Amino acid sequence: MKQPLTGISPISFYGSAIISLGLIIFASAAPDAAAAVFKHANDWIIAEAGWFYMLAVGGFVIFLLVLAISPLGRIKLGPDEAEPDYSYGTWVAMLFSAGMGIGIVFYGVAEPIMHFSAPPDAAPRTPQAARDAMEVTFFHWGVHAWAIYAVMGLALAYFGYRKDEPLVIRSAFRPLLGDRINGAIGDVIDIFAVVGTLAGLATSLGLGVAQLNATGAYLFGLAQNLPTQLVLIGIVTGLATVTVATGLDNGIRRLSEMIIIVSFILMFLILALGPTRFLLQAFVENIGLYLNGFIGRTFHIYAYEPTEWVGTWTLFYWGWWISWSPFVGLFIARISRGRTIRQFLLGVLFAPAGFSFIWFTVFGDVAIWLDIHEANGQIATTVAGNMPIALFTVFEYLPWSSFLAWLTGLLVAVYFVTASDAGALVIAMITSQGNEEPVLWLRVFWSLVCGGVAACLLLAGGLGAVQMAAVIAALPLAVLMVLMCYGIWKALSDEVALTTSASLPAAPMVPHEAARFWRRRISAIIDHPGRLQVERFIATTVAKAFESVARELEKPEHIDAGIEKTSDGLRFVISHGETVPPFVYEVRPVSKPIPAFVVTDASRKEGGRNRYYRAEVFLAQGSRGYDIYGYDLDQVIADIVNHYGRYRHYLAITA
Repeated sequence: MKQPLTGISPISFYGSAIISLGLIIFASAAPDAAAAVFKHANDWIIAEAGWFYMLAVGGFVIFLLVLAISPLGRIKLGPDEAEPDYSYGTWVAMLFSAGMGIGIVFYGVAEPIMHFSAPPDAAPRTPQAARDAMEVTFFHWGVHAWAIYAVMGLALAYFGYRKDEPLVIRSAFRPLLGDRINGAIGDVIDIFAVVGTLAGLATSLGLGVAQLNATGAYLFGLAQNLPTQLVLIGIVTGLATVTVATGLDNGIRRLSEMIIIVSFILMFLILALGPTRFLLQAFVENIGLYLNGFIGRTFHIYAYEPTEWVGTWTLFYWGWWISWSPFVGLFIARISRGRTIRQFLLGVLFAPAGFSFIWFTVFGDVAIWLDIHEANGQIATTVAGNMPIALFTVFEYLPWSSFLAWLTGLLVAVYFVTASDAGALVIAMITSQGNEEPVLWLRVFWSLVCGGVAACLLLAGGLGAVQMAAVIAALPLAVLMVLMCYGIWKALSDEVALTTSASLPAAPMVPHEAARFWRRRISAIIDHPGRLQVERFIATTVAKAFESVARELEKPEHIDAGIEKTSDGLRFVISHGETVPPFVYEVRPVSKPIPAFVVTDASRKEGGRNRYYRAEVFLAQGSRGYDIYGYDLDQVIADIVNHYGRYRHYLAITA
């Protein structure tokens, strides 16, 4: 009989669950004490470790840009023959909706207008203040934010799909820790990831419920208070629990595609109803301001003119993004299999950032323009006193205000659900040994815990406590991510060495004997065998070759070699200890269309076959792209031994 708690990683699950439930109990039973603890820890981190956050995030950007333009960018996140699971448009919609959806609605008006009315470096409400406001907003929501997500996502996708490791955070540390990641150290890494994800997710849900409450207040006259927000968290958590149970394709993907469409509709309406020419001009200038200040802002920690502003804004954002990076990183890794590193990095760094730039220009600049020309400072005053109502304050000065508010309410609700259910799915994956389809009860459990943590942090100090939790949880994760960058570089460097070894010229093992079979090989090349023929070839000739090589390896060095039957082929594996990746040589039947130039082939006639099968060779890094059907036993053995010799060369140069 199946045990009720199967499908989990026990220490990671129970450790994370105990910490999460303990936080919920502490914040519920002693909200004032919890608020004091959060504030003290947050103030200490900003004062003592703020420089580390700034340096780490700047390093992430440089590391990823170098990686994207280097030859390493051609390596696939998966076997060489892997293809992306989703179209580019769907992929961008999914990673964006899970990454920042709630935040851009909440801060779309609020952040630019607050920097405009209280800038860190310029006189308030001046043209320079407006320029600085948009430059800083772009900086907070641009490439730097997505570089944090990309580091985590790249590590997980590479080790999970290229190296066939479990899709959990600990897998990224195998180049540094070896098999120790399977023990207590790995469990601690995953627990940090879960707790950080909960803190980052709680921040987004806290912002989302505040925005949802403001929407209800504007449309229905709901009270803007804590009890209302707790009820809303309960409702949306219930909806998210239902959605997460439907899985990635049926639930999250469709919601992601829908909200991108709704977001573009809302942006287009604001652009059309607002000062269109000014917004288009502002977008061009904002891009220039962002590029001009890119390097300076990256390392600007206000060391010479200390200010609380950098802790309230930049360091809060970096902490938020870092604490949420296990969630977004694992989620985008899950949907990025089959893309090259270059495609992954260019897409993750620039596509969502570009969307954010358009969004903040439309909403932020329209708020600044209205505040100067129509509202006489009233928008800034209202936002300073009630940030969640910022967006609706702008609607008051535009036509169709009620329709815009309804559209915003729909957007916030769906963003809220997608963030919650995607977060629950990712945490369930971390605590289930990387299972990409965690058991239902585990997904439901973490969906409820996500809502519970957000609600209890609101109890323990409101939105401020939620934001502090993100900054606090980010510190250990930032250290882990710096180490992760080194692990990625080391693993990629080792792969280059393996590729170099694989390109060494092959020594002909049986030149005279193999020459006798050239007629048979020509026959195999021009033939177009069916699946049964190729499977028979694998089961006889290839299997005998594997057995012969295995027997020979066991004689002098007692090397452990094994033969494994896969779902669609036969695999030969040679192990050299737990710390060294095994040598893998696999042959699979691969279907291909019969070439169009074979016009006389009977199989091209009406009603005949239009596909044939190849006996393709696969190594650890994927398909080698050639067919060995028709090889003699000695030729198959020669091919195995040649590849194994290259593998031994790789071990020698990477030892």
